[in-house]
Amino acid sequence: MFEKEKFKPLGDRVLVKRIEGQEKTAGGLYIPDSAKEKAQIAQVLAVGPGKTDKNGNLIKPAVKVGDHVYFGKYSGTEVMDTDHVVIREEEILGIVEK
Repeated sequence: MFEKEKFKPLGDRVLVKRIEGQEKTAGGLYIPDSAKEKAQIAQVLAVGPGKTDKNGNLIKPAVKVGDHVYFGKYSGTEVMDTDHVVIREEEILGIVEK
């Protein structure tokens, strides 16, 4: 069974958990589960050690555990359920400021 506490990403990969999107529209109508799109904002749960450049130097990741990030709609690989996704750091579009 998948346990995020025991999952350590390799290289420049990042484990994120999607943050639920809006439940209802601005007009107050509730959105059914079948019509919802998957959230593209997620919280970082684990970060790999980084990527190595062509000279063998380690490039540390720009994101850290706890950051909220925005990523592309078709990025990454879902892990065991649709909430947890493993993505490469280069697929992260930006850090969401709170």
